[in-house]
Amino acid sequence: MELQLALDLVNIPEGIELVKELEPYIDIVEIGTPVIINEGLRAVKEMKRAFPNLKVLADLKIMDAAGYEVMKASEAGADIITILGAAEDMSIKGAVEEARKQNKKVLVDMISVKNLEERAKEVDAFGVDYICVHTGYDLQAVGKNSFEDLQTIKRAVKRAKTAIAGGIKLSTLPEVIKAQPDLVIVGGGITGQDDRKAAAAEMRKLIKQE
Repeated sequence: MELQLALDLVNIPEGIELVKELEPYIDIVEIGTPVIINEGLRAVKEMKRAFPNLKVLADLKIMDAAGYEVMKASEAGADIITILGAAEDMSIKGAVEEARKQNKKVLVDMISVKNLEERAKEVDAFGVDYICVHTGYDLQAVGKNSFEDLQTIKRAVKRAKTAIAGGIKLSTLPEVIKAQPDLVIVGGGITGQDDRKAAAAEMRKLIKQE
């Protein structure tokens, strides 16, 4: 099980400072969609340059022109690129094809997908690397979480790894771990804490069962 740190509300220098502090505890650093909107793929490039041994995920949430966008993110140094489960089949297949060429990985974000189980089976068959259940920011605000959804896709998926994102914090992490995802994605549960290092260290300990 791996821990991914999601950076959403930072600029590039702030992001790099945060990762400096937290690098020992994380496996993957995510350049979140808001950062890419504000800073462009330069954010991915700078993060990879600063931390060459850390995997970098570019949260592009691709919906169209997938081959081209995967190529651009790969050139910037992303190891994993996200596409939406709601995208066309051709787009997801195109993302996978380009990622294979570039020796990169594709994570399918199932945010707002209505029939999770059915769609998870379909995208799994396209050869994607990760399928992620994701309770978006707007739904978290009304108290929704992804734990049940994770169990649903765990049942459906044969080959892809599973991931979970959306509002995970130290208090809810044990429940997440019980469902055994391959990747746990945490943003504010670390970055919004008074002692970020302690939060990240404790999460790592739980995830790695150390």
